[in-house]
This record gives sequence, C-alpha cells and structure tokens, in this order.
Amino acid sequence: MKIALGVSGGIAAYKAAEVVRQLQERGVHVQVIMTAAAQEFVRPLTFAALSGEKVITSMFSSGAEQPNLDSAVEHISVAQSLDALLVAPATADVIAKFAQGIANDFLSTLYLATKAPVIVAPAMNVNMWEHPATQANLEVLRQRGVHIVEPGSGYLACGMVGAGRLAEPEQIVAATLERLGVAQDLSGETVLITAGPTYEPIDPVRYLGNRSSGKMGYALAEAALRRGARVILVSGPTALQPPSAAEIIFVETAQQMRTAVLDRWEKVGFIIMAAAVADFRAKEVAPQKIKRKGPMELQLEPNPDILADLGSLRHASGKGTPVLIGFAAETEDLLENARTKLASKRVDAIVLNDVARSGIGFNADRNEVTIVTANETLAVPEASKLDVAQKILEAALRIRQQQTAPAQSPVRS
Repeated sequence: MKIALGVSGGIAAYKAAEVVRQLQERGVHVQVIMTAAAQEFVRPLTFAALSGEKVITSMFSSGAEQPNLDSAVEHISVAQSLDALLVAPATADVIAKFAQGIANDFLSTLYLATKAPVIVAPAMNVNMWEHPATQANLEVLRQRGVHIVEPGSGYLACGMVGAGRLAEPEQIVAATLERLGVAQDLSGETVLITAGPTYEPIDPVRYLGNRSSGKMGYALAEAALRRGARVILVSGPTALQPPSAAEIIFVETAQQMRTAVLDRWEKVGFIIMAAAVADFRAKEVAPQKIKRKGPMELQLEPNPDILADLGSLRHASGKGTPVLIGFAAETEDLLENARTKLASKRVDAIVLNDVARSGIGFNADRNEVTIVTANETLAVPEASKLDVAQKILEAALRIRQQQTAPAQSPVRS
C-alpha cells in the first residue's frame, strides 16, 4: 500500500513526522511531498530519513539548468501509483487551491492528477478556520468526496484558543486507513505468525525442506500490521523482504521455530501458524558432507508438532487464549483431513489449502482456502494472498468475539 503524504506550511508540520512513523508501523509505504512553506518549518531530510524515500519538494529537478522529462511528469507517475493522498497539516491556502483547482506546485497538481481517495487534516488559526471562505472551500471538498479529519480545539501556537489544532496523528492515520477500507480492529493486539518452510539438516551441505515460499505468512503479517496490530513474525528460510514494522525472528529448523513460539505464546492474543514445518528430521546429522557412493538409507524421526503442543498448552491453561489458527496443506480428502486436524490439535480454526492445484498455494502470489471451525466452513475464493490474509484475520476476530461474548441467560416464562 502506498500513500502520498502532503505536508504544507504550518507550525503543525512537525507532527507529520509522527504520521509517517505510524503509517510505516502499519506496513504502509509513504511518499512525502512538501510545499515550499513547509520546508521553512521542517527540513526535507527529516522525512527522507523517516520514510527512506526521496522527498518531493518541487515540480522540477533542483539544480538542473533544464528540467528533465522524468521530473516534468513525476506528478503523473506518482498520482497513478497511489492508494491514497493524505495532506497533514493542510493549511487554508492548500484547501483553497484544492477547492478552486489551482495547480501551481507539486502537491496541488498531484491532487488534480490522482484518482485515489483524498484525506485532508486541516490546521490553522481559529479565525482562519472559522472564516466563511475556508468553510465554503471545505464544503466543496466534502461534496467531491474528500474526507476531512476535523481539527481539535484548544490552545493554538498563535496564542489563541479555539478550533484549528491539527488532529492527533493516531486519528489521522486511523481515518486514512478506514477510508481505504482497512479497519483498525487489531489495534492494541499482538499477533504471532509463523511463515515459510523449515530446513532440517542432513549434513553440512544438504537438508530436508519443502516448497513453501513464506508468501502467505508474510501477507498475514502485512495485513495484521495494517489493522493496527503489533506483529511477531517467526520466519523460516525465505527470499522475501519482511515487513519493516514487524518483530522478525529468523529460524531454520522446526526445533528452533518451536522454541521461538513457545517462548512467546502466553504474551500474544492471536497465533496463526502458516509455516510449513517439516514433519521429519534426520535421526543423525552427518558431521561431514556425505559422499556419493551409490544407494544410501536415511533414517528419519518425527519433528515436534508445534501446533499440537500449543493446543495442549492452551487447553491445560484453561483460558482459551490466545486464538489459535493452523494451516493444513492437503492433496486429498481435504475437508475430512482438515476437520480431523481441527479436533486433534485443539485449535480454533484450520485454514485448508489444496496444494495439488497449480497457480495457488506454494510459491504463488494467489491463494484459495477454506477456513474450517467447529461451527462453520467458510470458502474463500481465489484472490491475492493479501486479500486472503484479511479474510483469515476477520475469521480470527469473529472467533475472539464468540469467545468473549457473555453467555445468554435462559429465558424464563
């Protein structure tokens, strides 16, 4: 998800740095655009360091005798790549430009060029806020579908008291994500997710593994971050770039993954075991590379069943928490195997993958799953793994609601 953050010239410009940080915590890529006036309050270097991206400060390349074509049409390429345009703080000047269609800098031109949702968080002196011209401009923007994050009231930088103070960064971020359809229903929660394969060594060179890419688990981590959760991602070996806002624990073997999960399970609200943990490991690992000498026998022994261990620990605690969801990669008797696993592992839900199908599941960017619980079987049609991840999180939240709902008292006649 990519959001352009427009920062305009007001004393509240410094608060935009916290908006960047909170968006990044939710796995959002932020492109900052600063007006000339904003640069008088905060230097572009601040936002470049926070976002890790170039900060756009003008329509054309600075320092060049002749603007190049890339800089001349950059507002078009940025406009086409956005999921949302957020302006915080938005001064009376910027609001007037947007309302009247004036495009004389990068930010105002971007507003006209983008089809993405627009969110505006005003900040200004109380008299400017209450002026009929400002209120008329805001009404124009509302009628066009622009979402206004109303300012707060209180002591203003100018010394006056009243409306016009920039809304808190938490409110701005929540309003932006909600405008994009991303609920903040995991705010304050900690979600532990496992992802990827495990590699079980045979000798210093070779290992037992599987085809898991980790994409589903990483998508779950990104989706949970967007919904406001703190995410702990326990990842087996994978080539994927993990979400920067997540706490990442890299492991290689099933034993290492088990240790990482069991050390943390009591401190989280949700556990989603998306990793494809190897069922077996070599009984003995050769200290040196095994030479090719013809046929050989490899003795295997079972790996620990992390999901079953979690189910047993949770059952023994008698608390019913955290919400525990496992995955089942199956090739035959799909629902029967998933329901058996649901009961035997003592979990709240099983996410069933048909890994016999090509184009979904292992190593693919798309997936199609069935979420099996004690009360329902929910088919999730083929979609991107990020979209499937959102459906799994919604199911997890429903389970939590069912667990915490007060028991209905019997009706007496």
